[in-house]
Amino acid sequence: MSHGHAKSTSKRPVAKAFKIIVEKHADGYVAYPLGLKGVVVGEGDTYEQALADVKSAIRCHVETFGAQVLEVESPVLEAFVAAAEVPT
Repeated sequence: MSHGHAKSTSKRPVAKAFKIIVEKHADGYVAYPLGLKGVVVGEGDTYEQALADVKSAIRCHVETFGAQVLEVESPVLEAFVAAAEVPT
């Protein structure tokens, strides 16, 4: 006896992984994605709020400008934070 399972035909949005920079400032947090065409920034009083805000901003950015904002020539493989002294 075979048991057939109906496959779901509803389209679920495809999730894309982003590398997000989160900066801590005296008055809160700022977050922004790497490797996305355009300027997208989120902010919040906590790390989690800033991250949630930038995720929402990314979704809005893609809805507004289309999936081509995700098509970058050279995706970010890794991100580093480095300190360097620069004479000014």
